[in-house]
Amino acid sequence: MSFDALQEKILAVKNPTVAGLDPKPEYVPEHIRKAAYAAHGETLAGAAEAIWQFNKGLIDALCDIVPSVKPQSAYYERLGWRGMEVMERTIRYAKEKGMYVIADIKRGDIGSTAEAYSDGWLGATQVGEQSCTVFDADCVTLNGYMGADSVNPFLNTCKEYGKSCFVLVKTSNPGSGELQNVSAGENDTVYGLMADLIEKWGVGTEGKYGYTMAGAVAGATHPEELRQIRARMPHTFLLVPGYGAQGGTAEDVQYAFHQGGKGAIVNSSRGIICAWKKTGRNGEDYQEAARNAALSMRDDICRFITIE
Repeated sequence: MSFDALQEKILAVKNPTVAGLDPKPEYVPEHIRKAAYAAHGETLAGAAEAIWQFNKGLIDALCDIVPSVKPQSAYYERLGWRGMEVMERTIRYAKEKGMYVIADIKRGDIGSTAEAYSDGWLGATQVGEQSCTVFDADCVTLNGYMGADSVNPFLNTCKEYGKSCFVLVKTSNPGSGELQNVSAGENDTVYGLMADLIEKWGVGTEGKYGYTMAGAVAGATHPEELRQIRARMPHTFLLVPGYGAQGGTAEDVQYAFHQGGKGAIVNSSRGIICAWKKTGRNGEDYQEAARNAALSMRDDICRFITIE
């Protein structure tokens, strides 16, 4: 089961965090950009090369202390096919370095379209007699608000390939309550109903640590809701965005975890990949800065939980 693999990587490095690889060209240090633009011009190809070199350096700096990376597809899609090639290469390289890869794609379609997404991101595409893997991520993020029709195709692929998914429940953005906190029946909310659905969708796929293949996204910026979600979803692994730049704290994220620091992983993107902007060394130390930021995040969270 895929979340077994993630949990074991977290236990191995005593670090329940994931680094979001969400790079814009301006997030890349100047010396990397200059080299890429000298070779390819100030073009989409140049930007893609700069991001690839940046990602590769970040993965090298983090792979022994951070169990997982989470590339967000939007940052790659904005560079067209060149960016998507970089995302594919980034996923492959991170896996070669032993990291668990969450492709943050937030897909939410149904039927054959959902199956096609699932084949591309988690499974394989049939070409004649050959079955060809494409992005081959370990996990994806999904928007399940179209119901089981939008999630089941991915869960079927997860079962076949040992992968997993995180489905949106209570997101970290300020406007999430406009829909997710709307009352739904007596003493319930829309996000509460979604939490129950995800628990139901995952039944029968529990792994070694008791978590199903259907995880959930629950933001650190809503700690009371996070506490409720954790209690309501005992068999669900949680992805927790919103730490750091969005305002979530280590004290807030502690409510996502079960005893022993199990069952959750906390994301930070800009706080890690842009840490070099705070050191005054023009990005020459971006790997050291990212590593130090990741270690600080780990130590901050581990003031409130014990991983064992």
